[in-house]
Amino acid sequence: MKLYDYKQAPNPRRVRIFMAEKGIEIETIQINLMKGEQRSESYRKINPMGEVPALVLDNGTCIAQTNAICRYLEDIYPENPLYGRNSEERALVESQNHLIHMNGILAGGEAFRNSSPNFKNRAISGPHAYAQIPELAERGLQRVDNLFEDLDRHFAEQQFLVGDYFSVADITAFCTIGFIRWVNKTIPGHCSNLKRWHDEIASRPSSKA
Repeated sequence: MKLYDYKQAPNPRRVRIFMAEKGIEIETIQINLMKGEQRSESYRKINPMGEVPALVLDNGTCIAQTNAICRYLEDIYPENPLYGRNSEERALVESQNHLIHMNGILAGGEAFRNSSPNFKNRAISGPHAYAQIPELAERGLQRVDNLFEDLDRHFAEQQFLVGDYFSVADITAFCTIGFIRWVNKTIPGHCSNLKRWHDEIASRPSSKA
């Protein structure tokens, strides 16, 4: 297998941390997004969406979405499950992972891609051109503020996003917090519960992946 990666991007980082937690090693190839390598003809033959991460299997199949990659790896490397240890946990992990994606990754993406000059006419990732909408950037920043408050309330009563069980949802949230820094947003000083959780995740060796 080969993993197409870009060290600075949040979604590839989610996969790297997931792999590190499970002790998985896969050959990694860097695609420099700042140089536009994701839009090159050679890479579009691998992943027509022109996005990273992308996992290419030994039979040539390309899995091109972060959660799909992690799901596949969970199936073939079941030790140390990160999607839940039973039916109830799996449902709760799925719910939390979806909420963080919607209210964190997408909100941060709205703020960043609709405000950065580097993404003029590329406000949505993928092969199609979409104009920036400044109002969406403003809304994205508001959604980020709401995310901080919501997570702080959650972590007042729970160690991780699903009770005391570290899961892929925590990985998604941790990488989201890192990504949000790109729009000059950090954990507010009064969100001590969120800060406690973030420090705990940052202390895990996998966070350096």
